[in-house]
Amino acid sequence: MKWYLLKEQAAGTKRLLLLYYIYGIFGRNAVKFLIYFITFFAFCAAKEIRKNSAKYLKIIGLEPSFKNQYRHFLEYSLSLLDRMEVFSGKFDLQRISFANENDRAMLDKDFDSGIFFICSHLGNIDVMRALLKKHPEKHIRVFLAKDQCKIFNNFIKSISEKTEVTTYPVEEIGLETSIETKESLNKGEFVFIAGDRTSKNAANFQAKLFSRNVELPLGTFRFAQLMEVPVYFVCALKDEQENYKIYLKKFTNYDSKKTTLINMQNEYIEFLENNTRNYPFQFFHFYDMFDKD
Repeated sequence: MKWYLLKEQAAGTKRLLLLYYIYGIFGRNAVKFLIYFITFFAFCAAKEIRKNSAKYLKIIGLEPSFKNQYRHFLEYSLSLLDRMEVFSGKFDLQRISFANENDRAMLDKDFDSGIFFICSHLGNIDVMRALLKKHPEKHIRVFLAKDQCKIFNNFIKSISEKTEVTTYPVEEIGLETSIETKESLNKGEFVFIAGDRTSKNAANFQAKLFSRNVELPLGTFRFAQLMEVPVYFVCALKDEQENYKIYLKKFTNYDSKKTTLINMQNEYIEFLENNTRNYPFQFFHFYDMFDKD
């Protein structure tokens, strides 16, 4: 069983709606208090996921202790609370800022054109959606795993404000989807897709993450390259005051078709690794994505 299916069994739409109901009456702190206990029971039941968490923590240089593994789980659970606030329109935009104002200035220059964002399982990329609500004219297209987090996504649909977002199964990117995406980008829309998915049924490339071998989807970077629009690596990471910082890196190292693809892959890995080292408990990739050595 995959980690997200186990988590969904522990959650369930009715339980999530109950938490949302409690949130509406008692507020964020009451739900946050409950999450500590809910996460603990889910953590105790998730033996295989704990193994993956322990392996990741050890690779990144942290003690794979009970405390650190629980914190890893807890950060994920708290990110779901933030997502709930984002999609229900109750997220405080004062909690969001850019880590680097130069990056923000660069983004502002590209804002009227289409932008291809390559995100990851690091942090909470949905916070970007709250930020982009200031610009309702910007339609957003998001590529998601087809079978992942169905219960949570159904719950999100039930509480969401109407937003200009179109979702696609990432496994079904083909000629028709590529043409549609290209046309939307030419109109100035935004596209989001994760660059650190794991899939045994797709073409991958070998990369080094924390000096360990990983396989990442080659198609994501080919797709970005073909769109011929500005490409940004992006993640939204939470600090100790529970505020989010947007980290951006614009890809500019274009050369030949082959070297551009390699450069994009390498720069993405560097971006992901550097930010993960600074926020290790917010890397919510609970698969065993590393080599077996």
